Amino acid sequence: MQKEKNIPRLRFPEFRTKWQQKSFGKLATKVSVPVYVEPNELYKQIGIRSHGKGIFHKEFVEGKTLGNKRVFWVKENALIINIVFAWEQAVAKTSSSELGMIASHRFPMYLPIEGVSDLDYLLHFFLTKKGKALLELASPGGAGRNKTLGQKEFENSKLNIPEYSEQIKIAAFLTVVNKKVSQLLEKKNLLEQYKRGVMQKVFSQEFRFKNKNGKPFSNWQSIPLSDLLDYGQPTKYIVETKEYNDNYSTPVLTAGKTFVLGYTNEINGIYDEQLPVIIFDDFTTSMKFVDFPFKVKSSAIKILIPKEGINIYFVYEAMRNIKYEISGHERHWISKYSKIEVPIPSPEEQSRISGFFSELNEKIKQTEIQIEQTLQFKNNLTQKMFC
Repeated sequence: MQKEKNIPRLRFPEFRTKWQQKSFGKLATKVSVPVYVEPNELYKQIGIRSHGKGIFHKEFVEGKTLGNKRVFWVKENALIINIVFAWEQAVAKTSSSELGMIASHRFPMYLPIEGVSDLDYLLHFFLTKKGKALLELASPGGAGRNKTLGQKEFENSKLNIPEYSEQIKIAAFLTVVNKKVSQLLEKKNLLEQYKRGVMQKVFSQEFRFKNKNGKPFSNWQSIPLSDLLDYGQPTKYIVETKEYNDNYSTPVLTAGKTFVLGYTNEINGIYDEQLPVIIFDDFTTSMKFVDFPFKVKSSAIKILIPKEGINIYFVYEAMRNIKYEISGHERHWISKYSKIEVPIPSPEEQSRISGFFSELNEKIKQTEIQIEQTLQFKNNLTQKMFC
């Protein structure tokens, strides 16, 4: 049996009535309060990020710098749209934080009609695939700035909508999911801040680990990276190919040939044996810690392999802590970078430090997985809860 278009695939059980199709202009009222700009007064404008990433505040400017631009006072609790990037879901909800700020004529605002539409529901809708499709249809033209939202077309756009009480229930549920995502993002940010702070103290030796007897380890020594790692593109690790397994991770995607990197045997095959390495980009000095095998594009990539007795995990964190001065478009050959001396503790303390950071990295990784899973959960729900 074919599903009716005006009934969603997933809904709260207490609701039974069919959804109705209404034009957006019947759900919300456009509001615009002009600003009579005083040349010497200060004004703060707002902007809207694409992909539902919210409102941002610009710096204060004097009225005379606005010229003949038409600007309007931002209304609290309104749906606001950037008409230039509406097709990229540059849609947001204003709050008390924006009171006293201004927006240009490119940011129309709409107030929901009381008892007919809920603001949070409308915002959630326009951040779904269905809402994006509607915004795109009302934004004819080519790519980028040529795809400007036609406000009349937008207000005449039809969308299926439930009764007011069901809108509130849906919006409240999705708001809880969004709060969960925000909490996880904050947790990840705090973990990363904590790691950066501890890293600075560890590599400045302000904080020292102790051995099993509770005594400090031996003093650190400054050793050039060239004495810690082997550099270059060791041929025994490279297999040039146009056919590679997409299960391999892709740490770098830049111009150049494609390689699958891993141990090779007599017939040029790839072993599954794992080898932890650091990959280093000559152009940017960016690094990533990976295990063989993996695929990579760019002749600028150097493979850094630990010398015997060196803890690769410690060296990686140490390299990330290096302040390397660059200028212009200089190419950062690894031979030049390798001259930098890195403070290195005893092998035992290296192991303790790398173990500590590995635990932190794992916590960050698990938080990232939770964020991804929660977002996927939300995306799956929103595709089923709206029709």
